[in-house]
Amino acid sequence: EAQAMNAEAIAHANRSRQLLAANFISAQQVAQQVAAEQAAAARLAAAKARVQSNQIRLAQTRVVAPDYGVISARTASVGSLAQTGQELFRLIRQNRLEWRAEVTAAELARIKPGQPVNLVTAGGVQVKATVRIAAPTVDAQTRNGLVYVDLPVGSPARAGTFARGEFDLGPTVAFTVPQSAVVQREGFNYVFKLEGGDKVLQTKVSVGRRVGERIEITDGLPAGSRVVASGAGFLADGDMVRVVAANVANKAQQ
Repeated sequence: EAQAMNAEAIAHANRSRQLLAANFISAQQVAQQVAAEQAAAARLAAAKARVQSNQIRLAQTRVVAPDYGVISARTASVGSLAQTGQELFRLIRQNRLEWRAEVTAAELARIKPGQPVNLVTAGGVQVKATVRIAAPTVDAQTRNGLVYVDLPVGSPARAGTFARGEFDLGPTVAFTVPQSAVVQREGFNYVFKLEGGDKVLQTKVSVGRRVGERIEITDGLPAGSRVVASGAGFLADGDMVRVVAANVANKAQQ
């Protein structure tokens, strides 16, 4: 309707201008027609603004997902008025899940994006995953940091469940001794190092990782040292021992 009235006002104004050029009407009549043309144009602009405003309001009534995936939770209800910042739906984007692992600050520095992770779900199923990113901050209370691990699409893991994982940091060189060679006394770790030919010296050491029957010595014992491999718990500093070859010891045990 506004467009039709605007077109009619334009036509009247143009006709008035032509008649004024031929001196058939007065300038006052032309001014009236031009004013009517401008008023019709203003009404048309206002109508277009109302249409645009209604289109914006209509678009706000539609909830559009930013990506494809699965709706895992819905808090919206029919007929309710949503407030700013209110959660309506929770979407698992592209059906992807991630595992948020808590690691200590010391371990966090060794974890890099792209490292493989062996994950065990709550049901005992093993899943191969990959580190996406490590958090740049550490919690001031727990001194732990978060590591975000991408799980493959279609994995048996479920959102909200707990899982346990191991990060593959790659092989490293370590100085190890048999676990039976390490003795704990008064809260410290000791080994008995062979001094000379038959005398042992109780040596305080720092230990690290344990793999199978071997334990890593991180400090306190030079590489290549000879230590008592078994029966160390019965020895004292300065005791005399007799070195037995490995094959002889095996026969004696048999």
